[in-house]
Amino acid sequence: MKTLTFYSNYFNHHQKALCDAFYARLGEGFTFVETMPIEDFRAGMGWGEDCPSYVLKTYESPENEERARQLGTASDLVIMGTAPEYYIEPRLSIGKIVFRYSERPLKEGFIKFFIPRLTKKYIHLHVRNRKKNIYILGASAFTSADFKKMFGSYPGKCYKFAYFPRHISYDPDELMKRKLESSRSAGAVTILWEGRMIRLKRADLLIKAAAELDRKGYDFRLRLVGDGDQKEKLAALCEKLGLLDKVTFEGFLKPDEARERMADAEIYVMTSNFLEGWGSVIYEAENAGCAVVASHACGATPWLVRHDITGLVFRSGSVRSLADKLERLIRSEELRQRLGRGAYEQMRSMWNPETAADRVIGLYNALEAGEGTPYEDGPCSLAETVKNNWFYDKD
Repeated sequence: MKTLTFYSNYFNHHQKALCDAFYARLGEGFTFVETMPIEDFRAGMGWGEDCPSYVLKTYESPENEERARQLGTASDLVIMGTAPEYYIEPRLSIGKIVFRYSERPLKEGFIKFFIPRLTKKYIHLHVRNRKKNIYILGASAFTSADFKKMFGSYPGKCYKFAYFPRHISYDPDELMKRKLESSRSAGAVTILWEGRMIRLKRADLLIKAAAELDRKGYDFRLRLVGDGDQKEKLAALCEKLGLLDKVTFEGFLKPDEARERMADAEIYVMTSNFLEGWGSVIYEAENAGCAVVASHACGATPWLVRHDITGLVFRSGSVRSLADKLERLIRSEELRQRLGRGAYEQMRSMWNPETAADRVIGLYNALEAGEGTPYEDGPCSLAETVKNNWFYDKD
């Protein structure tokens, strides 16, 4: 493969590392097509990136728009993110391969399929194309199951994928030492949460679980990083539960600063419900060697959080399930270190932008040759059907 074009709405830090890896392999043969400017609120969170030379902004000129349309047909491979479908329709008519980069389409539930406007959209995008030369790079473990509900769209054509923020290399021994020193400096084990403080992120679960641990006499420090319309309610909840001496709130940090917080923390918690498409903070926290405790509802959890190996899974929405997992970690330095090391090694060896770029090219070459994926696990391996109730916790 010599040419690859990646279409998406805008270029951001969740895509840059993967795109850089494609560019390192293909040079001028790689193009990222940005179809709209980044939203102000995301830019304010530090999502904006200085665009590399491989980014083509269609909205800047008619010439750029025309070039983007030409690439849709001319490229060896097209990866289609959130972008107008007209870029790939001529390509599909002549049978050239397309990889559709997709979170789960039915995260609000199958009821979406019965909303006339959305029904028309899903039939146009997916049902009518289910037998064409389109394959799914699923940025959620639930993507395959959702498409299966759409009259069996993309049977046997869904592959594991992710959003791939920058991979940071650490010496594992030094990283674990850094975390212990950070907790000792704070006077207790550090528990970190980062994100937008909105309802679907369910940071309230962590505060309530922390209150349970506090009542049992455990000492810890909870750090909440981010902002949003739920922040005042979360602060009031901390006060109500008597946690003000154990909890600190910080505003939004730039992506690099947020990653530094993860490198310091022993425990990272991801609490989102099923409305969370992927959950890149799980990826970042595992790369930083945190012992991750993740809701089973996050799209990244079934693939990245291998229970008792790279982290712990709790039942989404359950304070007791979350508190139980945190209690195990607070009580055992050995467990925190073992899970943190396991998480870091998994990201170093498999779930990283360099491996993902190589595997996209490898999968394309295999499909062009009429073969199946050569990968048994990790990026571009065949995605199994994962249902919402995949994780069972006896509480």
